[in-house]
Amino acid sequence: MAVNPLQKIRALGQSVWLDYIQRDILENGEVARMIEQDGLAGMTSNPTIFEKAINEHDDYDEAISLLTRRGIPAKEIYAALTLDDVRRAADVFRPVYDASNGRDGFVSLEVSPHLAYDTEQTVIEARRLWTALERPNAMIKVPATLQGLPAIEQLIAAGVNVNVTLLFGLQRYREVVDAFMAGLEARASTGQPLEHVASVASFFLSRIDVLVDKRLDKLAKTGAGESASSFRGQTAVACARLAYQHYQNCVEDGRWQALSRQGAQTQRLLWASTGTKAPDYSDIKYVEALIGRETVNTMPPATLMAYRDHGHPALRIEQELDEARTLQGKLSELAIHLDAVSEQLEAEGVQKFIDPFDKLLDRLGQR
Repeated sequence: MAVNPLQKIRALGQSVWLDYIQRDILENGEVARMIEQDGLAGMTSNPTIFEKAINEHDDYDEAISLLTRRGIPAKEIYAALTLDDVRRAADVFRPVYDASNGRDGFVSLEVSPHLAYDTEQTVIEARRLWTALERPNAMIKVPATLQGLPAIEQLIAAGVNVNVTLLFGLQRYREVVDAFMAGLEARASTGQPLEHVASVASFFLSRIDVLVDKRLDKLAKTGAGESASSFRGQTAVACARLAYQHYQNCVEDGRWQALSRQGAQTQRLLWASTGTKAPDYSDIKYVEALIGRETVNTMPPATLMAYRDHGHPALRIEQELDEARTLQGKLSELAIHLDAVSEQLEAEGVQKFIDPFDKLLDRLGQR
């Protein structure tokens, strides 16, 4: 019998998480089957996922009706539904968490996207969600904005598990790693344990290629020709590979080694936005190229099923590193600057979470 490619990924040292949540798949045993058959080791959510789950399925109708009859406002209904789903999912994944000694089995819930540029309120809401969930295998998602960096540090120092989201560039990733370690150092300085403080840094991929490819196509039409076209579809994977090199350098550094001796676990890179958006690219493009030890790939259902069907796992994340290092310079020669790309995608990413969040609250308000 053929070995499931998703299980092969697991054997190579990468964890597979599901970038989706819906009450029905928690209740009907589908997630439990994926844990057993696919080696599924975690789950991520965001406002877009919850908007689709709640607005497009009837799983939540009874709960919404009950809360509405009690006079609960829309924002509190949203909180009740999402907290309940994440608690249920965390309970399903708890055996994975226990078996991995707290390395996997996590389920993520995001702070309100309206707080992306407010450090103080992000910390307050993240701590409120963490307390309300009461699950050691929960993670609170905090965006990697400039205002999010000190929030990440404070939350890690407080012992809150953090999934750093909306990460699009190498410079911001370096700042995220620094905030993570600073939070651990602050926690250690007060004599608090580090062993069970978990974090991942979610590097978004497909959106990078969508934006850069659009600019390359425009340049090709205006005279840059083959030089521009030849770089299509390379940027996201190149950035991810260089981020992984930074991760490896950090874990070998004396600063991290001091934290490791006190029981700290590394902040793994998590590949997010791994569903291929361009129809001319492979539907498993952002999985095949980025399999590496001590990483996570969170896949939407369609990508996970595609990889189960025709994936060919191998450790490829450290391939073509020279090309990855030179790509940034080549793009700069074409006036495509990746720091600016990262800034644009971050701003767009925040808005892309605000819109479905508000849409869902409006719908709940109407009901």
